[in-house]
Amino acid sequence: MDNKIPITEIVKEVCPAVITIAVLRDLPEIEGFYNLPGIAIPKVKGSKKIETKIGGGSGFIVSKEGFILTSAHVVTDPEASYSVILEPDIKYSAKILSRDLINDIAVLKIDGDDFPFLKLGDSSQIKLGEQVIAVGNPLGEFYDTVSAGIISGLSRLINARSEFSEKSTRLKGLIQTDAAINPGNSGGPLINMRGEVIGLNTAMVMGSQNLGFAIPINYAKKDLEEVITYGRVKRPFLGIKYIILNKEMASQNKLAVSFGALIIRERLGEEAVVPGSAAAKAGLKEFDIITEVDKVPINEENYLSDILDKYKIGDTIDLTVVRGKKKSEISLKLEEKI
Repeated sequence: MDNKIPITEIVKEVCPAVITIAVLRDLPEIEGFYNLPGIAIPKVKGSKKIETKIGGGSGFIVSKEGFILTSAHVVTDPEASYSVILEPDIKYSAKILSRDLINDIAVLKIDGDDFPFLKLGDSSQIKLGEQVIAVGNPLGEFYDTVSAGIISGLSRLINARSEFSEKSTRLKGLIQTDAAINPGNSGGPLINMRGEVIGLNTAMVMGSQNLGFAIPINYAKKDLEEVITYGRVKRPFLGIKYIILNKEMASQNKLAVSFGALIIRERLGEEAVVPGSAAAKAGLKEFDIITEVDKVPINEENYLSDILDKYKIGDTIDLTVVRGKKKSEISLKLEEKI
């Protein structure tokens, strides 16, 4: 049975629930610039700070109570506040309920009731070549921008770079589409021809055409259900910062092994092993290399985060750890990140 709905009807139903997320920070007021050779230095007007928009993204309402899904990289700035814009003159202050950085999903909430909302579909039923629609608000200015295309690929793996930071995030299991996804579209919905959300638009490949990616909506469903039930996303938490090794890195640093997760801080002033975490309790230290979890090797094709995603809070796991040139086995119980 063909349940397809004309695109014009789908757009009419979907657009009212697609919103803009404005990223705001209190910054010094600028009254002009000092023009020096090759550089412009801002002139700060006094010490007063004003609320300034520094970025934006898209999102969509998924319940009449005002729950919203978007990309986690849109709302990562801890110093910023976030405003949800339904229409140019209708704005709400947004509360960030969860950020799932592994899957690049965030759940927000705005106060109110009887909001327009979108129906979530089943991304496990997506077929290659299926027609889809991407909706968003590119650059936070072009409201209700619609593009149509097809599902070009399934289960894609990419390293995505946020338009808001230089940090790269590894995303797996993505939907590839040739429907146009532009900067500012991140967090908007990918819609099937029954008017259901099947993906959360997350990335485009710079310098290419017709190459966009979306997170399967089933990933987001799990986060949303946990936030509504528990007030947060519940994930097993090891408690380490790490990088995945390869032969080149191992050779350059004269390491004992050329694969695994090297425990190392990302920047000065932070901890490589989170105090009080499961890793800290088990005695893991910076520069340890975790090579296996329950005999499953960790490498560039099989990240530590991918392996841990298959476990539950409270599960006990056995780690193979290399410290210097000595290999040992360490058991620990996975805990929840609070």
